[in-house]
Amino acid sequence: MPVRAAPDARRIILVRGLRGFADGLVSILLPGYLTALGFTPLQVGAIVTGTLLGSAALTVALGLGGHRLERRSVLLGASLLMLGTGVGFAGIARFWPLLVVAVLGTLNPSAGDVSVFLPTEQAALAQTASGHQRTRLFAWYNVTGNLSGALGSLAGGVPALAAQAYGVAPVAGDRAGFLLYALVGIAGLACYAGLGHSVEVHAVASAPLARSRPIVIRLAALFSLDSFGGGFAVQSLLVLWLYERFHVSVGAAGSIFFAAGILGALSQLASPVLGARIGLVRTMVYTHLPANAFLIAAGLVPTAPAAIAFLLLRASLSQMDVPVRQAFVMAVVPPEERAAASSVTNVPRSLAAAVPPIFTGAMLGYSALGWPLVCGGLIKAAYDVLLLMQFRGVSPSHD
Repeated sequence: MPVRAAPDARRIILVRGLRGFADGLVSILLPGYLTALGFTPLQVGAIVTGTLLGSAALTVALGLGGHRLERRSVLLGASLLMLGTGVGFAGIARFWPLLVVAVLGTLNPSAGDVSVFLPTEQAALAQTASGHQRTRLFAWYNVTGNLSGALGSLAGGVPALAAQAYGVAPVAGDRAGFLLYALVGIAGLACYAGLGHSVEVHAVASAPLARSRPIVIRLAALFSLDSFGGGFAVQSLLVLWLYERFHVSVGAAGSIFFAAGILGALSQLASPVLGARIGLVRTMVYTHLPANAFLIAAGLVPTAPAAIAFLLLRASLSQMDVPVRQAFVMAVVPPEERAAASSVTNVPRSLAAAVPPIFTGAMLGYSALGWPLVCGGLIKAAYDVLLLMQFRGVSPSHD
């Protein structure tokens, strides 16, 4: 974490790290836990879709109405919802009630953050810095989340080992993981209760998006395409695919995604440097396009070592666009519209990504081949090309 960061920025980054660990843990536990409860791959895909759809709907509501709300209050409310989500997943074993919790809650089945916290945290973080310092701050925000998420993925095998050591059912160990997720919600409450006024905007726009509406809509459309492709390869479903295709255990998958998370996190430290040298948009595209080629290759190769190698190569590049993308969005809109812009451009990460998982689950029910990875990689590559064509001449202008 940057030493010179404002106290409020440090609080936001700290909670992002705690939440990243919890997200990484439950994304590994989720498919095995649901399978142990008797759910089919199609039902697992439906639960994943439910989590993403619910997050998208709530994120839209908060983003578009958030300019009227105190950001501290929004983050406290989201932390309470996280607490309820963890308790619900730990205590409910039937499909339909669990689907309701998935839709209404904050559970994140992906390696990245697609939760309701995101637009408010990003808008608040953007208030604490400007220019290249903002890009560096977003890099640390994402590095912290990714490193913690990697540790959470590695810890995904611990509940099963603990359950085996104490002679209890593996489901009991998984439930402990979801209770830990709930405890992180309590920690978020404690941290966000201390936020000061530096994260708030006193000038309120007459509409959530006024001056920046055209560029935000264009960005949102492109991010929708990227997120739709990403929905074919969310981390929980990659864990399921590795098991169905190569019989990779949950513990081994946790180690794989731990390594992937470390690579993704460390690579983001280079994002501010590249962004300052070649521009934010070119940094997004030139790192993201090869990552998508590696995703396609992972789905086509016939052996587990080769597939894992390509997944790790993908991880070393796929997250480098995240800090510069966030900084770009915050820089091209005025401060009072940042929460709405973050919401409208980040909602595709959950809304558009919510559609493919149910089809991925169905495909894996019929065949374990990596067609979802191929589809996702091709769609995401198309996004990269379109983004470069439309925005390579756009320069950030807002402080």
